[in-house]
Amino acid sequence: MATTTTDPQLGRLVDGRYEIVARVARGGMATVYRARDRRLGREVAVKIMHPHLAEGVDGASFVSRFRREARASARLSHPGVVAVFDQGVDGDTSYLTMEYVPGHNLRSELRDGPLPVGRALDVTVQVLAALGAAHRVGLVHRDVKPENVLVDDEDRVKVADFGLARAVTEVTSTATGTILGTVAYLAPEVITSGGCTPATDVYAVGVLLHEMLTGTLPYPGETPVQVAFRHVHEDLPPPSVRVPWLPAEVDALVASFTARDAARRPAHAGAALAALRALRASLADDVLARAAVPGAGPAGPAPADGADGPDAPGPGTEAPAAPAGAAGAASADDVDEIPAAFFADVATTGQVTEHLVAEPTTALPAETPVRRRRRGRVVVAWVCVLVTLAGGGVGGWWWFTDGPGAWTDVPTGLVGAAVQDAETRLDRAGLGGRTTETYHDDVAAGEVVSTEPGTGEPVRRDGVVTLVVSLGVEMLTVPAGLVGSAQDDAEAALADAGFTVGPSSGAYDDEAPRGEVLEVSVKEGSTQPHDTAVRLTVSQGPAPVQVPQVVGRSQEDAEGDLAAAGLRVDYADPEHSTDVAEGNVLRQDPEQGSDAVRTDTITLTLSAGPREVAVPDVVGMSEQEATDALVDAGFDVEVNRYLGGLLDTVRFQDVDGKAPEGSTVTLTVW
Repeated sequence: MATTTTDPQLGRLVDGRYEIVARVARGGMATVYRARDRRLGREVAVKIMHPHLAEGVDGASFVSRFRREARASARLSHPGVVAVFDQGVDGDTSYLTMEYVPGHNLRSELRDGPLPVGRALDVTVQVLAALGAAHRVGLVHRDVKPENVLVDDEDRVKVADFGLARAVTEVTSTATGTILGTVAYLAPEVITSGGCTPATDVYAVGVLLHEMLTGTLPYPGETPVQVAFRHVHEDLPPPSVRVPWLPAEVDALVASFTARDAARRPAHAGAALAALRALRASLADDVLARAAVPGAGPAGPAPADGADGPDAPGPGTEAPAAPAGAAGAASADDVDEIPAAFFADVATTGQVTEHLVAEPTTALPAETPVRRRRRGRVVVAWVCVLVTLAGGGVGGWWWFTDGPGAWTDVPTGLVGAAVQDAETRLDRAGLGGRTTETYHDDVAAGEVVSTEPGTGEPVRRDGVVTLVVSLGVEMLTVPAGLVGSAQDDAEAALADAGFTVGPSSGAYDDEAPRGEVLEVSVKEGSTQPHDTAVRLTVSQGPAPVQVPQVVGRSQEDAEGDLAAAGLRVDYADPEHSTDVAEGNVLRQDPEQGSDAVRTDTITLTLSAGPREVAVPDVVGMSEQEATDALVDAGFDVEVNRYLGGLLDTVRFQDVDGKAPEGSTVTLTVW
């Protein structure tokens, strides 16, 4: 007999506002539902933490992660980041309300095989753009993977799940040394020391790009502990090992992103994005359109959708929660000798991605809630006995070492204060302080941008609070040599320097060829705020003109008219003409009204005047015969008749020898 399991959350009204409509994805830490916000009348995604995780001594850390995800996302405003709208607690339910993204995640695309090179690069561009927004406000995502890359119905890419995001200088490990993240994408420094920087996200993006190009991870089919070991001790194999036709430039880019030494990687997503755009622009169209053959080269199993937990607030395939006792964690200090028992093997048929823990982005205790509660009751019983026997001494010791007396709250007034004042406040509260620096557009240099833990959050009385101190607005240097270079080269140089290139304007120029930079909106070599949009003025070549009419004009006048239109003059050999005076323009090419551009050349033919021709001797001829002979020779004829031309005989002609063609010969007839 079949058994139907109904999710009790379906149909529920969370916090009197969010009506649960359907379940989207389920993982070991939370379940994501599609819901309707009754107050604003919009569709949202609601992420509900599993109630049992809030129990016991570790419950506060899971609730803290939920709150941290809301705070981290609230600091970001970027179209490529899934927005978090609200966070709250409804009874025993901790929830986040997020932007609902109808579509799919990148894992579902990879399940069909490798992506075309152009598609892989375009997805990576959008992922880096979103991460760049996080890095600019001092956040590191720490869990970049296909399950956290969403593609909406309009093919726009969004990065989800900032639940592991932390300030740039905060280590990845918790106080107990637990590593959080997905082992296939973890940078070596996270495994060895727990530290993370923006370059840590760049490493994960490099692994992601390798996976999109080849259809498999760099180390498929190996156990998590082997994968972690190889990330630390070996350079990632280049994608061309599996896809030999990939250009060397692609291998070089992936190698740059996944360098084991974080200092050799692009320092942040913005720098990585500039390098990626330059590479894409250099690749031929046939390479961009080509995709690797699925299954070519060494292949590994692919993970089931949802195996990484409910990170995507959009449609997806459910994944069962990790079984109790299968979520151990590895110490970051013992990575070289991590026992296999510390990792939960989640490999199943068809998977290629393995994870450091059974629920890959959450470190869960290895004991079941029942065992934990049982142990708690035993501890309480023993404490009661010891308190009774020691007259309260043991109870007092516990209160001030592990009990409520060992904790205090992070004082107020730190954010926005000068760093020296903030350190004084911490000292008065009995807390240590360490500082890290980040650029900030709104907070003056030397003032505190944020703290970790945040204001009012619990911290041990002898604990340390990290002060994130503003360096002020990040200033960048404008590259030299932009004027006179090609537009594409100038824009690439500005992007490499970290600037945004604003829309360019065009200007006609007689000397600069089309596409050459004429002016830059800021001075080359100057220092400008990082968010300055630099605009280029680009040559459109010479301006268009219409050719003027110069036929019949003198040579001097014709040259003046053409020069005024920006046109140059060349001459053909002069030709004789009976109609145009010698030295004037007989013909022009192109003709009047033709389209041209400034600096074009107009060819002029000047008149050499009429030719000298032999005058026929017509004396003794009749008037008609003489007239015909002269006209045929190119002359005009006038006749003077005496006695009415009685004898019709030419007696005299006034011109003989040679004369200009077209001149007049006068005949005397009688």
